[in-house]
Amino acid sequence: MKKYGVELILDMHGCSVETFTRSSIQLFFEELCDLIDMKREDLHFWDDVGVPNEEKQTSPHTQGTSAVQFILTSSIVIHALDQLEAVYINIFSCKEFDPKLTEDFSKKWFDASECKARFIDRN
Repeated sequence: MKKYGVELILDMHGCSVETFTRSSIQLFFEELCDLIDMKREDLHFWDDVGVPNEEKQTSPHTQGTSAVQFILTSSIVIHALDQLEAVYINIFSCKEFDPKLTEDFSKKWFDASECKARFIDRN
């Protein structure tokens, strides 16, 4: 079976919530796409205020800023979760890119103290 593309999955913890703003995330996409030679297309944001539970408190696993940066060869999705100080990134592309360079750049950008990366072939 021929490989269709690749996907990098990053789970980062201990991140700096100051980097979770729309302007910071937009700049992250711009610099990352330049770094890994991806052509940016549409960018879409949404802010999740959290799902209220019975006590009317927000749920930490949903509260934060998310975005999809479409790229010519697919997409980059990010979820920056304030209360968890965590960032989750999925980069799916039919064009090859350097996963280690991408991981190191992302970890530095969000000042993550911990990062788990998985790189898979998509068939």
